[in-house]
Amino acid sequence: MELKTPTEKGIKKFNRIKGDRGEKMAAKFLKRSGYKILERNYRSPFGEVDIIAGKGDVVAFVEVKTRSSDRFGLPSEAVDRRRMERYANAARFYFSGSEIDCTVRFDVIEVFGKEINHIVSAFEAH
Repeated sequence: MELKTPTEKGIKKFNRIKGDRGEKMAAKFLKRSGYKILERNYRSPFGEVDIIAGKGDVVAFVEVKTRSSDRFGLPSEAVDRRRMERYANAARFYFSGSEIDCTVRFDVIEVFGKEINHIVSAFEAH
């Protein structure tokens, strides 16, 4: 019997399902940690932000990275300079036209199987 390689479409669907699962887990984790989920899958002209969450005077723009193995490195290692710039620009857009009276932070949540690692202030906007 010949094994067939997964199609690119099938791989994308699997990754999307895995990503959605990771984002749900991350949102639950943030809620349990006292955050209020302000937005999920927030779309801006600069791209999508997985989660925008608030706690006290902090608004965190959270990138969620989900992995089922470490074969390709840690989930947070997939957050490259381009993605960081997109998040910074999306945050500027989110607050455009309003006065910012909070601390803006950029976090990464790694979801590795059932483990969650919240990296607070993972990167800074430039």
